[in-house]
This record gives sequence, structure tokens and C-alpha cells, in this order.
Amino acid sequence: MSSKIVKIKKMRENAVIPKRATPGAAGADLYACIDQEIVLHPGELVMIPTGIAIELPDQELGAFLFARSGLGVKHGICLSNGVGVVDSDYRGEICVGLCNVSDKEYTIRPQERIAQMVIMPVVCASFAETETLSDTERGNGGFGSTGQ
Repeated sequence: MSSKIVKIKKMRENAVIPKRATPGAAGADLYACIDQEIVLHPGELVMIPTGIAIELPDQELGAFLFARSGLGVKHGICLSNGVGVVDSDYRGEICVGLCNVSDKEYTIRPQERIAQMVIMPVVCASFAETETLSDTERGNGGFGSTGQ
């Protein structure tokens, strides 16, 4: 797949442009664009601004926000909506909803890496209502229907 340019606009003076930590990193780190520390208490949800807006090169790409594994595994800090989705036509500031699922407070510091952004292809499907769907071996077997 060829490289594409994602335009970044700083919405706040102290914003940090996303960076991939290593050449093989799938995600680019997003940074907390805050002026002072924020204490995230157990069970609390908070919205953290990144200070940036993006322009994806076309509508067949989306930006997806994921938790940083170190924050999740070591501190129980994860995204409040599981995965954040930034649509190709969104031009506002990217904010990250974080939640603390641990039993300890966690302090978010200014310029701390709080999430990672992965740019991925999106299939822009059309939808058509129908009366029937094709049969499959699985059929309508849902949660747990294929075993453990």
C-alpha cells in the first residue's frame, strides 16, 4: 500500500504532532494537550483534548483511536468508547475519552501519550433492504454458538 499524507492542524499552541514511536509501529501516539495534570479516579471518565485536527486524504480512510497497551495493562486506563472513530470528513479537534477501570487513581500529565491513532481503509458500502439473506453453515447462531 502506498504512503498517504494526513494533514495535521494544531488547534492549540501546545499541541504535539502525532508520531510513530518506531518505523514498524502501526499507530501514531496522540498526546494530552492540557495545561495541568488531571487526576483520573477509579471508575471515572474524562475527555482529553489532543489539540490537533486532521484531514484524511480521501473518504476511503478512517482514523481509529486505540488505547496504549502500557496504560491499559499497567494502569487500567482505556478508551471509554472502546475504539474512537474519526471520519474522513471531520475537521474538529480530536479528543480522547479515557476511563479508569482500575482501583487506583492515575494522573494524566501535559504532553503525555494517551492513545494511538491508526489510519485504516474503510469500505464505503451501500445498504439495500431485502426480505431474505443467503444461507450459511452458521446461519443465525450468535454469541457462543461456535463453542469456546
